[in-house]
Amino acid sequence: MALSGWVCVVTGASRGIGRGIALQLSEAGATVYITGRQMKTLQQTAAEVNERGGQCLPVVCDSTKDDEIKELFEKVRREQNGRLDILVNNAYGGVQQIFDNLGKTFWELDPTIWDDINNSGLRGHYICSVYAARLMVDQGKGLIVTISSMGGLRYLFNVPYGIGKAACDRLAADTAVELKSRGVASVSLWPGAVKTELISQKIIANENNSAIDPKWKEVFSQAESTELSGKCIVEVAKDKNLMSFTGKVLLTCDLARRYGIQDIDGKEIVDYTSLKFLLTQSPYMSWLSVFIPSFIRVPRFVFSLATSKF
Repeated sequence: MALSGWVCVVTGASRGIGRGIALQLSEAGATVYITGRQMKTLQQTAAEVNERGGQCLPVVCDSTKDDEIKELFEKVRREQNGRLDILVNNAYGGVQQIFDNLGKTFWELDPTIWDDINNSGLRGHYICSVYAARLMVDQGKGLIVTISSMGGLRYLFNVPYGIGKAACDRLAADTAVELKSRGVASVSLWPGAVKTELISQKIIANENNSAIDPKWKEVFSQAESTELSGKCIVEVAKDKNLMSFTGKVLLTCDLARRYGIQDIDGKEIVDYTSLKFLLTQSPYMSWLSVFIPSFIRVPRFVFSLATSKF
């Protein structure tokens, strides 16, 4: 019960990664406020939390509506005497739009797809961070985690997706600059491929969609559970050197190795920074991967240099 007495907010926790994070935070002893647009699905997550002995408080909150976000944090302030230890910015409304428009260029898409992908998944994160930071700064400690992805580093899915994820990483980095002196950490978390309910439906079980790269099925067949991110957040939150992480992008595969975390299904966690894995993704160099030990990893600065704007 490493987080006993802690108060957390996880946005977009009806299903997927948000649900998994809520389960792990509550299992660690925290009181977790979970948000989503429908009480029915939130209550399903809350019921699972309760079955594991945790405490979960479902709150209907649409992350595209500023007044609902404000009321969420006012509720936390009232009910928890101003305490908030962790905010996880996870709400995201664009997954269905992404799969419905695979293979289309940005000029072929309806421009409103920008709002579908980035209103709750970027703007909402900023608004939540504002209200969470006010509580955390007052108490002199806290952790804000923004769920992002490698789409912030390289092209993935479509243009609005990549812009949004790059902006999420910048949100974590820039808020960290202003929060550091107040004892509040802000990080961006990159899960690997995650076997969410929608991914299982759209990629793993979908045999007929020609827009889906066959390699995706292979990648997602080895995907992380939805709870691995939650396990990682628990370990980061209780780390005595938490502030050394602030402003950084953290990868679940790195954190799993650092803290000796195992996924809930016992499956090996794919290390996306290993040279062996990266070679398997190249059609011309995959044969080399059999000769490369799995412990050889590409330094992080190489990823940055590969996408440098200068």
